[in-house]
Amino acid sequence: MVKICCIGAGYVGGPTMAVIALKCPDIEVVVVDISEPRIAGWNSDHLPIYEPGLDDVVRQCRGRNLSFSTEVHRHVSDADIVFVSVNTPTKTCGLGAGKAADLTYWESAARMIADVSVSDKIVVEKSTVPVKTAEAIEKILSHNTHRRHGGGGGVRYQILSNPEFLAEGTAVADLLSPDRVLIGGRNDTPAGLAAVAALRDVYARWVPPDRILTTNLWSAELSKLAANAFLAQRISSVNAISALCEATGADVAQVAHSVGKDARIGPHFLSASVGFGGSCFQKDILNLVYICECYGLPEVASYWREVIRINDYQKGRFVNRVVASMFNTVAGKKVAVLGFAFKKDTGDTRETPAIDVCKGLLGDKAAVSIYDPQVTGEQVSRDLAMNKFDWDHPRHLQPITGTDVAGQVAVAADAYEAAREAHAVCILTEWDEFRGLDYKRMFDAMHKPAFIFDGRNVVDVAKLREIGFVVYSIGKPLDDWLKDMPAVA
Repeated sequence: MVKICCIGAGYVGGPTMAVIALKCPDIEVVVVDISEPRIAGWNSDHLPIYEPGLDDVVRQCRGRNLSFSTEVHRHVSDADIVFVSVNTPTKTCGLGAGKAADLTYWESAARMIADVSVSDKIVVEKSTVPVKTAEAIEKILSHNTHRRHGGGGGVRYQILSNPEFLAEGTAVADLLSPDRVLIGGRNDTPAGLAAVAALRDVYARWVPPDRILTTNLWSAELSKLAANAFLAQRISSVNAISALCEATGADVAQVAHSVGKDARIGPHFLSASVGFGGSCFQKDILNLVYICECYGLPEVASYWREVIRINDYQKGRFVNRVVASMFNTVAGKKVAVLGFAFKKDTGDTRETPAIDVCKGLLGDKAAVSIYDPQVTGEQVSRDLAMNKFDWDHPRHLQPITGTDVAGQVAVAADAYEAAREAHAVCILTEWDEFRGLDYKRMFDAMHKPAFIFDGRNVVDVAKLREIGFVVYSIGKPLDDWLKDMPAVA
């Protein structure tokens, strides 16, 4: 029986290994992590991450050929294929701070693999890593390996890059029917080709052959960064156009629909919003910027840095619109925030634009009431008190700044509670339930004039204006009220 071990039981490792176990019942799959609470969660009826369909997959496989354990060394030693899915946060100090990827956890994992291995291993990069990371990992493994029992040659390793292309909220569907599976390896050596073939055989159990792509290591590593950069670029592009639409009276949804009909462009990732979030886009673009700078490509670095700048501009522009529309101050006013996750169908708040919007409102002394169906009050408090980039470290290593927002922030049980006695509602996540709310009920319970600032374009603007709301929707023709207000507070 082939044995697979994945180091890291997070958003990538857990779902990926669960689907491999589901589709390959003859393969033993173990997910290991040093975090006892996280592993306990995976072994419970309440998984540590929310992802549609994941509960069912885990239940089918757990106890059969899928297990979750804190016995990291034993399972890594036993495995034939070791996936490494540990954090690669953005450095917060030292060389490349604010841009470069911090490979501390990856290096630690590689040294541990070398320490405990007594048999040959295929080591698979599943984390998003800078191009040429595999070269560094190879050096660590080759210089720190045990000798085989009986005095033979050292343990041999093959490094593969197998980046994930999952979208949170549809991760299980993406794993079951991927656009492509990308495997990069040393395709210039027999051992490297054999390692690529071994991993390809795993995926071939359910993925059509034409969707399994093989490249060299560096192309696979760079492809992940490039894919996220291109997707984020599309969002920043349509968000930049949304600002122009508001200034001219155009409708960004109509513009995006027209543009997306061009077969060369397509309709995906052209929805204007308050900004992109998630664990990958900003981090990967910053990493790309740093790599370009290191290779003497400042113009390329500047190009990609602008994608981040437009995203920050969009979040700031939204806050400015809220404050300016409400007589240039939200001090002492209650603002309901509907949605804190970075997108619907996930509880993930990493780099969610809601953090920056809430901090902007709090900076103007607003009283913020937050409702999200999948985000806990504890997580909201941590996110609002945490320094930038600290979210990507293990929980026990996440420093909290101690910012006291307890008197300004409340977490509500539902949208109506959040909006009760509020002056304004900000919609920051496109949860389906927000489309079907009883906005008349909400309006009746709010102070007047009652404002709705739709950062995801989920509401029927005309219907809300009939109710009596002053409505601002990203990239849509402005409410008559807002036409008389400055765009910047």
